[in-house]
Amino acid sequence: MSYEHWTLDDIDWAAFEPAKVDPEILKIIKAASMVEYNGADYATYLCNVFPDDSEFQEAVNRWADEEIQHGAVLARWAELADPVFDFKASFKRFADGYSLPLDASTSVRGTRSGELVARCIVEVGTSSYYSALADASEEPVLIRICKLIAADELRHYKLFYSFLKRYLKTEKIGRLRRVLIAFGRISETEDDELAYAYFAANGEGEAYDRKLWSKAYLQRASQYYRPKHLDLGVAMTFKAAGLNPQSRLAGWASRAGYWAIRQKAKGLKQAA
Repeated sequence: MSYEHWTLDDIDWAAFEPAKVDPEILKIIKAASMVEYNGADYATYLCNVFPDDSEFQEAVNRWADEEIQHGAVLARWAELADPVFDFKASFKRFADGYSLPLDASTSVRGTRSGELVARCIVEVGTSSYYSALADASEEPVLIRICKLIAADELRHYKLFYSFLKRYLKTEKIGRLRRVLIAFGRISETEDDELAYAYFAANGEGEAYDRKLWSKAYLQRASQYYRPKHLDLGVAMTFKAAGLNPQSRLAGWASRAGYWAIRQKAKGLKQAA
């Protein structure tokens, strides 16, 4: 059965309530629009890594179209919330200052299975993130958008996980390697991509300092998570890593993860 994806026309833009826009959420939505809209570059990279798998390439190109649409819908909402915001100009700053390894012919994770583990982590992480933003926001149009994107990202996780199961039959990377890739990818939330996206969206006329802009982004993004958002994220991360998502260890990891996020948010707020 084919899946008919929603479009920007399915959003009730007339329901937008400017008085309910949270200016701190607006800043990270602007950054998110940059990263999501960059989906075509991710598709190019992934197709380079899987050059002989036409089924995967077809799936990735559909996935990229949906990611680009996520960026477009977030950009449209951001421009409604802040009429001064120029998404086109901001995205150009982002694209000029940050790029993926588009000339790579092999995965930066070492194997195709490793690449698929990392993709699973990204998708479940973004699903949890948008779920957290939907719960934190009071603006009805943004709530609807975040819920739609969160559902898409969870479906994308399932897509990449289905290919992961197929590639594990031949590559057979060990569980330890899968765990290291999974948790290594989580740590990359502090890499240049998100920091530069936040800078490109919010720092016009200012200089880029990775440490400064990474802290600014994380200070805002980390405050919206609640335990239920971590529960799903950890369970699906464990599954991609080859661990039992229903184990006591998963429950402990979820609680520890939530504590760590709250401590980080608290520390960043005090530092600011």
